[in-house]
Amino acid sequence: MSAGFADIDWARPWLAPIETRGRRWQAAALTGYSGYLATLNEDASAAGLLTGRGQPLAFIAQEELPAGASYEGHIAQSGRVPTRHNLHDFFNGSMWFAYPRIKAALNARQAEQIDEHGIGPTRGGVRDALTLFDENAVLFACADASLGRALRGFDWRTLFIDERAAWGVRCEARIFGHALLEKLVAPYKACTGHAWIVDVPAEYFTLDDAGRRALIDERIAHGILAEPLESRAFAPLPVLGVPGWWAANASPGFYDDVSVFRPGRRNR
Repeated sequence: MSAGFADIDWARPWLAPIETRGRRWQAAALTGYSGYLATLNEDASAAGLLTGRGQPLAFIAQEELPAGASYEGHIAQSGRVPTRHNLHDFFNGSMWFAYPRIKAALNARQAEQIDEHGIGPTRGGVRDALTLFDENAVLFACADASLGRALRGFDWRTLFIDERAAWGVRCEARIFGHALLEKLVAPYKACTGHAWIVDVPAEYFTLDDAGRRALIDERIAHGILAEPLESRAFAPLPVLGVPGWWAANASPGFYDDVSVFRPGRRNR
């Protein structure tokens, strides 16, 4: 049986940034679809957020997406996000509030690609990378370049054991991908995100959660809009290896499982 709204465990540390709003949305979702959409739209109206082409954010039932219209193109043009009554779209909506600039930037680039190339049987490299970010990204904020190199080099011992004390002080992980959040409602060891490394100043780690989110939201959104984007820019990150996210990883032996913590492409 697939997981549902009642299965969300708000004690999971990766859900902390969205817990307050998420609990309200969860309660509304458990009462029914129409009330759930109404709650999302109340929050959207109050927040005044915009989609990729400056349209006010709103949420509509999936069946209101016009026939033949592209999902991302419709959001950019109308501001209305087609939303199903399921966990996948629950977490997608949550990211519009947690990281509104990143979501708008992804939507703007998707709409730009659709305008240029249309909708075909394949997305193309740029749209693939944008979709990968949207669905499975982990934001790896890092004030120490050596930790970013360890992540890219599959150097799990350095990242998770030798430099364990660096987590929360010189680096941290924040889950952005809504498909990844959906998977983590029922966590499993091999669950892997695609890490997007963002350099931050040391002062980042003195900020509260809202301050940290605002800083990386702006910084990453700027990069998405200004720079080429391709799938190989990501680094695999087994998310239950993040210190403090899973009790079993307190033991160094947790990381000996090479089926999860693979040697990888160290030469890259």
